[in-house]
Amino acid sequence: MNKDLLLQELKFRAVRSGGAGGQHVNKVSTKVELSLNLDSSRAFNESEKERLYKKLNKRLTSENKLLVQCDESRSQRKNREIAEDRLLKLIEEALKVPKKRKKTSPSKASVEKRLKTKRVVAMKKTSRQKPEDD
Repeated sequence: MNKDLLLQELKFRAVRSGGAGGQHVNKVSTKVELSLNLDSSRAFNESEKERLYKKLNKRLTSENKLLVQCDESRSQRKNREIAEDRLLKLIEEALKVPKKRKKTSPSKASVEKRLKTKRVVAMKKTSRQKPEDD
């Protein structure tokens, strides 16, 4: 992933925030929407794009755009920084390849412990049985 190229490809849009806030909120566009078109992005190679499509399919629009919004701050600049951080974290998490699980055999001590407890339980059950009549 080419981070600098990715930041250049982001489309930035400022819109008005919803909710309470008085007169000022109706005039100022502080909410930030960042979008990234994965189809036309040159920041990722094909395998990374496939991984992103697979991992982020619920967050992608029908045109394969990834959208992130932020309206936490009253500052547009601050909201843009927060949105960029969110987007980068989201992409980094999606691109992480999980480690392959190595099969391991149980240790000798754990096998012995399991067999010992089996013997104890078996003895307990046999002692509960009625004695056989000969």
